[in-house]
Amino acid sequence: MFRAAAILLSLAPLVAFEGLCWVLDWGRPSHHDDPFVGFRGVRPLFVLSDDKSRYEIPMSRQQYFCPDSFLATKAETEFRVFCLGGSTVQGRPFAIETSFTKWLELSLQAANSNRKWEVVNCGGVSYASYRLIPILQEVLGYQPDLIILYSGHNEFLEDRTFDHIRHRSLVVDAPLAAASRLRSFTLLREGFLRLDGRSSSDAPEGRPILPAEVEALLDDRGGLEEYHWDAKWRRDVTEQYRFNLQWMVQMAQEAGVDMILVNPVSNLRDSPPFKSEHRSDITDPELREWESLSETAFDLLKERVRDLPRAIRLMEQACEIDPHHAGGFYHLAQCYQAAGRFEDARDAFLQARELDVCPLRILQPMNEAVIEVAHSTGTPLLDADELFRQQERDGIPGGYWLVDHVHPSMMGHQLIAEALADLLVSLGTVAPPAGWRAFQKRLYGEHLDSLDGPYFHRGMYFLNAVRSWARGRAEFMCPEPDQSSAGANGSE
Repeated sequence: MFRAAAILLSLAPLVAFEGLCWVLDWGRPSHHDDPFVGFRGVRPLFVLSDDKSRYEIPMSRQQYFCPDSFLATKAETEFRVFCLGGSTVQGRPFAIETSFTKWLELSLQAANSNRKWEVVNCGGVSYASYRLIPILQEVLGYQPDLIILYSGHNEFLEDRTFDHIRHRSLVVDAPLAAASRLRSFTLLREGFLRLDGRSSSDAPEGRPILPAEVEALLDDRGGLEEYHWDAKWRRDVTEQYRFNLQWMVQMAQEAGVDMILVNPVSNLRDSPPFKSEHRSDITDPELREWESLSETAFDLLKERVRDLPRAIRLMEQACEIDPHHAGGFYHLAQCYQAAGRFEDARDAFLQARELDVCPLRILQPMNEAVIEVAHSTGTPLLDADELFRQQERDGIPGGYWLVDHVHPSMMGHQLIAEALADLLVSLGTVAPPAGWRAFQKRLYGEHLDSLDGPYFHRGMYFLNAVRSWARGRAEFMCPEPDQSSAGANGSE
């Protein structure tokens, strides 16, 4: 007791000073500066309409965002939701009219028609998590009741370096992260920096400055050639992604706004790796043997009377020779799937995704980061990856629910919306009456009937363009999958 009292007594001045900082609002921790990247300019996503009645996305931003708006003056009965993310949130290859954001709004309306439900779509084509932070900072000023974050497929689209980041061990980083939440720590740190002629608002030395809008590597001629296997870059991108998730959750918590994290789903079965590379030290004899084994297995899988056991043995040998080639694992996964070995097939499909040299789908460590951040911060989570797995007999996402490498079908978007509505019911946000599902289906039908033919023609045009683009540029060696959505790739 004496030792405990001595420790408490020694900490008393620090506790008192921290309390004084809170009372006088000194040393508020700042979240305005991203240590990983900066931007040449940040424009607001929403501007007031000419009549000042609504905030709307201006034409200058509609190259990446679909038009959407909300009332400038929030109604007393309104529940306002902002959904942030990439083109999955936007509803590509269609648009926000058939995105999960619209189906969620209709579901909430069916669950409680006495409230005004406003679900605002902030999905930007090719927008990564670091580009969503300024948008979140903006929309937190528009009286949101809920933020939904679905992001993770676009993290590798833009070229940026991380040489300025100094990696620290968890033993050092965890206490620093905890201390940075203290106002007294913030004041002491700022004082130390100013003695050194610096400020906490100064950009980290060497931090890359990105343009105001996305400049995806794949949009340039020969952009695919810019991608090569770089394990360090992958780790750094994953660390930045985790940091951004934690940052955005903390921003919402400090603003007193609820948030839901969505763990993104990607198409494993019907999306071959976009680019494969052999291991750097493979010898010419090993390469010739790998090619012979793979081509023979390919032929065995194509034959009318398949010899699946032999095809599997040959591809397993090829993958042992080169455990770094994504296309080899994708071919092996198809052999396993044809043989009904679904667990082995899923593992091989995952390995093909993880080894993809041009990762246009979220990687497994990033999926794990979403779940870990949700659990560590107490943030509600919708695991879309698990949700889509449960819809498939073999537990491998693809086909009916996803139209290409990452974008859900219209039914897939409805699946996400209904899972989000169920989550909000479980959280007590909405208490639907009995029989509300029938009303929900009626609203769905009425909404679909309101969409004209050109809307669907435009969506199919975009989808076919993406599939044609991918088939012309993807590098893989495997038979065409049976699903109609085979071979679809492209930037989100």
